[in-house]
Amino acid sequence: MSFRHSLRALPRAAPRASITTARRTFLTTRPALINVGDVIPTAELMENTPGTKVDLAEEIKNNGGHALIIGVPAAFSGSCSSTHVPSYINHPKTKDFPVVAVVSVNDVFVMKAWGDNLDPAQETGIRFLADPAGTFTKAMDMSFGDAAAIFGGERSKRYAVVVKDGKVASVSVEPDNTGTTVSMADEVLGSGTVAGAEEVV
Repeated sequence: MSFRHSLRALPRAAPRASITTARRTFLTTRPALINVGDVIPTAELMENTPGTKVDLAEEIKNNGGHALIIGVPAAFSGSCSSTHVPSYINHPKTKDFPVVAVVSVNDVFVMKAWGDNLDPAQETGIRFLADPAGTFTKAMDMSFGDAAAIFGGERSKRYAVVVKDGKVASVSVEPDNTGTTVSMADEVLGSGTVAGAEEVV
């Protein structure tokens, strides 16, 4: 009798409640696309070698809070190499930003080779940063899974983010993730497109 009594005393609702709680916690931690007024997330990137780690959030903080971040789907791809990144290399206002970074979900060796190809004399000041695991890209909520069919895995959407006084001043993301319209230099840095961009020193 005592054995049966102990079985009846066991609470049955507890497991169901804990599952519900865990599910709610998961849903509320879903990342959101970076917006105007946000700060750039802290995440580890690589520059030139695997041992050279870069934290863009810290770089921006140490350089007056102004930066231009250019996200691309893939190093050496046609649009990235011939259209998107060159539009910033050739734009006079690019030099107004103390931190200019091209970020892609590629390994650091590919990014270094790509930077050497596009800016062999390293005169532009543009830095080519590798995000091999997509950590920074995911923190920005700029990753897209549809890239797997072409690139073999998740890649970065094509975008441009202007940071001013430590906060995001503008976010330009291609509607189809890979096009070359709203994220081009003339659209992002052109007169009147980004308020105050011409004043960045």
